[in-house]
Amino acid sequence: MSDAGRKSVTDQVTEKITPDSSKSTLDKAKETVTGTYDRAADAVQPNDSKSTTQQASDKVRGGSDDASDASKGYIQSAQEAVGGLAQSVSDTINGKK
Repeated sequence: MSDAGRKSVTDQVTEKITPDSSKSTLDKAKETVTGTYDRAADAVQPNDSKSTTQQASDKVRGGSDDASDASKGYIQSAQEAVGGLAQSVSDTINGKK
């Protein structure tokens, strides 16, 4: 059970496990809006006024957000490394140092 106006754990899990390719544009927009609202509510609502379930849900989502941010960082680093390698190969082929 989630606190009033907040996403339930079930809704959050369902959104995460459903592939984006099977979601409509409206579903994606709704997830973005409700996710933003939920994060804002988490930030302003003191923990002592949250239900135990909502506190647990917020912690799990926070961990998921951290993991998502970390994976984006890894992807960005990999893209930069591949881009640098491609430039080096191009420079070598074109006789540049």
